[in-house]
This record gives sequence, C-alpha cells and structure tokens, in this order.
Amino acid sequence: MAQLTRDEAVADFFRRVDSGEVSTPDELDAVWAPLPTVRVEEMMGPWRGGELPSGHRMDGQLAAVRWHGKTFTSWHDVAPMVCRDENGELYSNTEIGKGEASCWMVEFRGESTASMVYDGQPVIDHFKRVDDRTLMGIMNGKTSLVRDRHFYFYLVRDDD
Repeated sequence: MAQLTRDEAVADFFRRVDSGEVSTPDELDAVWAPLPTVRVEEMMGPWRGGELPSGHRMDGQLAAVRWHGKTFTSWHDVAPMVCRDENGELYSNTEIGKGEASCWMVEFRGESTASMVYDGQPVIDHFKRVDDRTLMGIMNGKTSLVRDRHFYFYLVRDDD
C-alpha cells in the first residue's frame, strides 16, 4: 500500500467516518501514519468520540455503554469514559474505565505524541491530529483486549 499524503489521509479519514465502513487495520494505519502528532496541552477540554470500525471485538461496545467521549481537565485529570446516563446526562463511568487517566507525551511508532494512560488498566490511547477540531486515536496496551490488535477511534472538540 502506497503511503498517503497528509491531505489524502485527512480525506480518507473523513470518508471512513462518514460511511461507517469497516476498515482493515492496515488501511487505518495508512491514514494514521502521515497525520501530525499532538501535544498534551492541545488535548485539554471536552471531546466527543466515535469509533472507526475495523472488525475489532470492541466495535459497537462504546455505543452500547452510551460513550460520549473524553474530558481532559489537566495532564493528570482525564475522564476517559464520559458516558450518558438514562436521562442523557454526562458522567465519568469509572467502572468501565477502571478509574480515570492521565495524559503524557509517549513514543508510539517512532513518534512522540499526546497519549492517555488509564489509571486502572494497562491501556494507552495515542492521538494524532486530523484537523483543528478532530483527532484520530489508537488504543494500545498489554490487556488482551488490545495487545494483539489495536482499536481505532476518533475525538471531535465538544464545544456544546
């Protein structure tokens, strides 16, 4: 597979989000590769999330728990599983997330980028910039959930 330019990767990313199509990990990795890295300070604030289906066993599970996104209050205060309750109110679901998280610059695939480290499980979410309001994420870690196969998702600034 030929390496995409940044503009091609951005266009392909939004096409995949809009279509909801199931992509292969190789296709999503090709989108990830040319995107620029992100600094921790750029992560602050609330974000809405969605998944990039890849046939991963987590596909559909975030919607099932009414996952809304993530909130980065500071580098050491991150709510990774912001969900909606039965009344539609947002709350940090620490049971599913096994606690909360922190945000660090972590090297992943040879690049240092903002990465969210879960407090209660060996999982790291790495981020790269799609545009000024959108990030692509890859969930990585030692847990069997993502050890052998990464889970792909995205975040959009939640200014509502």
